[in-house]
Amino acid sequence: GIQVDIFTFNIAINCCCRLNQVNFGFSLLCTLFKRGCTADVTTFNTLLNGLILDDKTPEAVELFKKLMRMREIEPNVVMYGTIVNGLCRTGNTVRAVSLLRIMEEGSCKPNTVVYNTVIDSLCKDRMVDDAMKLFSKMNEHGICQDVVTYTSLIHGLCNFGRWKEATGMFIEMLDSGIAPDVHTYSVLLDACTKEGKMKEAEGVLEVMIQRGVDPNVVTYNTLMDGYCLQGHMDEAIRVLNTMVERGLHPDVFSYTILINGYCKKMKIDEAMLLFQALPRRGLKPNNGTFNAMLWGLFQTGRCGAAHKLFDDMQAAGLNPDSQTYGILLDGLCKNGHISEALSLFHMMESNGLHLDIVKYNILIDAFCKVKKLDTARAIFSNLSSKRLQPNVKTYTMMIRG
Repeated sequence: GIQVDIFTFNIAINCCCRLNQVNFGFSLLCTLFKRGCTADVTTFNTLLNGLILDDKTPEAVELFKKLMRMREIEPNVVMYGTIVNGLCRTGNTVRAVSLLRIMEEGSCKPNTVVYNTVIDSLCKDRMVDDAMKLFSKMNEHGICQDVVTYTSLIHGLCNFGRWKEATGMFIEMLDSGIAPDVHTYSVLLDACTKEGKMKEAEGVLEVMIQRGVDPNVVTYNTLMDGYCLQGHMDEAIRVLNTMVERGLHPDVFSYTILINGYCKKMKIDEAMLLFQALPRRGLKPNNGTFNAMLWGLFQTGRCGAAHKLFDDMQAAGLNPDSQTYGILLDGLCKNGHISEALSLFHMMESNGLHLDIVKYNILIDAFCKVKKLDTARAIFSNLSSKRLQPNVKTYTMMIRG
């Protein structure tokens, strides 16, 4: 027969892992050993990555430790990077930093990819100052930063409102000859829109186009969302039209942003027209789309239409989420259908759906307002058995009631 070598096995194992069949990958490893072949570092790198892709990071870490103890395989930067990535993906950033330090002190030094993974994870965990220190350490160790490094830090700084530092980092990036990509510009644009700085956001978009970086659907969605948050629906529609003119296809999120914007302005008919046009555009509304429309209908007292839409949502095969039920409870209470809201609440309880303090507050507030204080107290008393902590709003409503 045809001689099967380690390279062939590695390709087959990689295929198994990419198909989320890591167990088959380990079966092939056993076959490899039975044939008297020796696995190499690529074999184990592939299996470790397969475990992480299959959400089995603890198993990957254990295998890595075992390989380190056996000392039969010399871990390379790819193997370390794989474990660092797995730890960061599962929120174990502190452990990832510890492993990075082991690399710095050992013979296998971390590369740009490993540093980027840890820096990005630190920023997502709101540990931006620690990320900045790592960035400086890269300079000290002569490790080249790239667009990913800078984008992660700019994003982290923007999330903390540290505009001056974020702008400084962007300028430093340009001075270093590193070209920002669409993601970098989208991060800056998102930060501007969240702060209501629409003029600056338009400026970012202009610079982006001037530098030859094509905005994508996400970029335009971000800009539209900024205008919708400020209630400038004409500007939001202008952005949508620009997107189409540039040959891009608005997605369900584009229309959900607009539907939400119209509902917030109480322009429910305009929102409904967009909602009804989705199938013609080959798009299916998602939970966010239905939630936005439900909220708008309840806010304008159209309870019958809201009920029908809720039925349509379930008929479309979508499961109502926590936000959906919150909107239903709030909408029913605000429109005087408190008994129906209480029935829905009990149905949620009996079905084991998550009931947080916000949903309890909606009912407590409704019963206090109609002076049914015994019912409000009964719901309040139920909090401790559900291991829920009343917040300031809960106590304020009970005192006023």
